[in-house]
Amino acid sequence: MTTATTSASVERDPQLLDQTVVVIGGSAGIGLETARLARREGADVVLTGRNPERLEQAARELSARSSAFDADDAAGVKRFFDELPAPIDHVLIAAYTRRPTYGPMLESPSAEVGQGVGRRVTQVLEIARHAAPKMRPGGALLLTGGSVKKVDRESGISPAAFSVLPPFTAALALELAPVRVNLIQAGFVDTALAASYFPDEGGLEARREELRATLPIGRVVGPADLAALAVHLMTNTAITGAAYDIDGGQQLIA
Repeated sequence: MTTATTSASVERDPQLLDQTVVVIGGSAGIGLETARLARREGADVVLTGRNPERLEQAARELSARSSAFDADDAAGVKRFFDELPAPIDHVLIAAYTRRPTYGPMLESPSAEVGQGVGRRVTQVLEIARHAAPKMRPGGALLLTGGSVKKVDRESGISPAAFSVLPPFTAALALELAPVRVNLIQAGFVDTALAASYFPDEGGLEARREELRATLPIGRVVGPADLAALAVHLMTNTAITGAAYDIDGGQQLIA
């Protein structure tokens, strides 16, 4: 007597069908990977980025609309959203902003330290004030930041720059309601941007090996992991004002 096992795939509707997703900083890394997943889930995707050539290549890959500008340029941000047809459903802010100041704070100019704390906040505020009026109720504005919380002499202002984002996210969620606002806080993510922090490939691979050996998940976090979380936060309309750490358990072993 034999028993036949039949496996059937369960079909489901795309989660973002007929929705518009704007990815600020969508030509590479976390932004591009989120755009890919959103596209697979049926979204109409709009990409922005600083590098016109790289942005054009990403837009062709995804059959997406695109606009090249610097997310730190307030006039460029306003112009982009003024020209973008409504409605918008979700906005992910994955644009690279200048790295926070590392090293002892007393050795850095005060203005530079202040910019290190406030740069991400001012960037997000400019995007939020122009995007929100065109966003559907229940849509999501997603911020990205770092999960680095260790304080030491060499960290400088970086932990403070990251730690300001969760309460900022919560306050912005109240101001923008019923548009939702959430924060994705990443540890090391294996992207070209992360690689740029290492002077050579040997140092980067050593870091990867260290994380594989020590992280509870036994592997390095990649941009697809953050993309999956971003799409979940777009589709789960009960979540707002929240901050999510996604670091493979790095904080548990620090």
